[in-house]
Amino acid sequence: MLPNSEGKKVPNVTFHTRKDNAWVDVTTDELFKGKTVVVFSLPGAFTPTCSSTHVPRYNQLADALKANGVDEIICMSVNDTFVMNEWKAAQEADKITFIPDGNGEFTQGMGLLVDKDNLGFGKRSWRYSMLVKDGVVAKMFIEPEKDGDPFEVSDADTMLNYVAPKANKPLDVTVFTRLGCPFCAKAKALLKEKGIAFDELILNKDYRNVTLRAVAGQDSVPQVFINGEHIGGSDKLEAWFATKA
Repeated sequence: MLPNSEGKKVPNVTFHTRKDNAWVDVTTDELFKGKTVVVFSLPGAFTPTCSSTHVPRYNQLADALKANGVDEIICMSVNDTFVMNEWKAAQEADKITFIPDGNGEFTQGMGLLVDKDNLGFGKRSWRYSMLVKDGVVAKMFIEPEKDGDPFEVSDADTMLNYVAPKANKPLDVTVFTRLGCPFCAKAKALLKEKGIAFDELILNKDYRNVTLRAVAGQDSVPQVFINGEHIGGSDKLEAWFATKA
């Protein structure tokens, strides 16, 4: 059984990080003392599940977590600081602190350093998340011991549901646009006015008309989608907001 460290202090470790072309040592006291911190640890930077789901969702839910008492969100992996810095930049995960457990000391102290020799990874972290209050582990979500790379309980939604079950989660919004479109500009302005983040897909850069026809059944822009629902153009978006008032 992988150990659960609830009620125990986190390991005392110094992390060797790189900031602005200089070495900066960061201690566990600096990260955890007097703070409420969410940590999620994973097998490796740039790996599929970590890059496609684990990091992006924590970054998306960071504001909701911080609005409910979390001071900092830490992504940790047994990788060096150069790799972690490049990964953070590639992920555009500016709401998360990336910490390199390059020697695996923290992960070993948690009892969650495991062999990934079959993948050529050597020693890596088992996937888990935890809520740490003033350096003491308050709650852990450890992935089940299965073959492969299980990802069932250490996700951001599970953590937010534990921290604040009634918290409002951000909407998932995508806007199909084209350059120079005034109605597209109106739709984006409406979303920004409401403080709603969105992904923008631009015609002939991110998609072609055939894609828009396939997903929206038409090729006029903008086309707005919210939480899987096709809203439509800027006027339809305005009407949708009116129903939520």
